[in-house]
Amino acid sequence: MTETATRYLYLARHGEASPDESELTDNGRRQAVLLGQRLRSSPLSAIHHGPLPRAEQTAQLIHDQLDGVPLQQSELAGDYIPYLPKRQELPPDSADAMLDRLSQFPAEEHAPRLAQAALTQFTGPVKADQPCHELVVTHNFLIGWLVRAALDAPNWRWMGLNHANAALTVIRYAPDRPTSVLFYNDMGHLPPHLRWTGFPPELRV
Repeated sequence: MTETATRYLYLARHGEASPDESELTDNGRRQAVLLGQRLRSSPLSAIHHGPLPRAEQTAQLIHDQLDGVPLQQSELAGDYIPYLPKRQELPPDSADAMLDRLSQFPAEEHAPRLAQAALTQFTGPVKADQPCHELVVTHNFLIGWLVRAALDAPNWRWMGLNHANAALTVIRYAPDRPTSVLFYNDMGHLPPHLRWTGFPPELRV
């Protein structure tokens, strides 16, 4: 296969999770169903999801709304720190706060190898004779990492990109054209009371 075609990467954060993150809440399950209904008209060829229950359950509920789209688990779509910046990379006025936040995560959650592999697996045009449409059901950090890469932003800039539960982002990777973020954190399929979950209270609008 020598043809190169456009890839459309659909990114969704899992639905709202219980306090211990072991399962979706009732709101989270409803969010996932509504996202699946929105995607019925999209020509998806695959759904990838992270291994944690909240991502797996979200992906299954989306899958249940679609017709025959393959569902597959991927370690690359898991919940991890994609890149750990050095102090000199960060804005001086916020470096301390950003590094303090990152220090709260255990070392085993730092996974730059997975982050680079995710870029290889999920981004860029595809070797195919027609466009590829794939959904990745994942977590806030990986969505920030992939959007950062699409915008050619510095590696540390995955931080500060927040994604609501069951919101939708779509990135287009077309041959011989700059990567395009077609839309980001779109919650149009959710009623008002199901929007903005997963955001810090001070960032909800």
